[in-house]
Amino acid sequence: MMLFRKISQQLCGLKKLPWSCDCRYFWGWLNAVFHKVDYERIRDVGPDRAASEWLLHCGAMVRYHGQERWQKDYNRLPTGPLDKYKIQAIDATDSCIMSIGFDYMEGLHHVEKIRLRKCHYIKDDYLEKLGKLENLQKSVLGMEIISCGNVTDKGIIALYHSRNPKYLLLSDLPGVRKKENLIRAFKTALPSLELKLDLK
Repeated sequence: MMLFRKISQQLCGLKKLPWSCDCRYFWGWLNAVFHKVDYERIRDVGPDRAASEWLLHCGAMVRYHGQERWQKDYNRLPTGPLDKYKIQAIDATDSCIMSIGFDYMEGLHHVEKIRLRKCHYIKDDYLEKLGKLENLQKSVLGMEIISCGNVTDKGIIALYHSRNPKYLLLSDLPGVRKKENLIRAFKTALPSLELKLDLK
């Protein structure tokens, strides 16, 4: 990875290239290449194990049912029966998860909490897909979306499809501009939801 970082820094230093002013596009392209969904892997090891591998590979953390500590080391993923470890919580702080890997989430049935913080590649389409997954609609109890600059009102409003959420925190989202509309929509669709907003 260090080799790729050095190469990208050198490439970004070349003024003749049209994208030389911003390395983020290069890293976005590189992440997209490395994070394509491996459907055979999902079939072979099960959705929770495959999703764990993808999430940790992207820099996120997972916590399994019955465990207190967060799993963050890809090389120390637990071994054992494939159906033993069910993801209960996901902390994607500073991770590079993006929509291209969304299908890894499709088979997860036990996730209760999701934190998306400083996820620069998360956009509205990811949240829209997340809000439509029936398994997550049933299981997710709490969600935090913090400092995700590409998320707008459209992505947030798509989350009201969830059936059981007790808690939603939205903070530092410059793309969200109609705070009052969001409050009304969530109060109508999910009257028991504890909605915490720290938006300008």
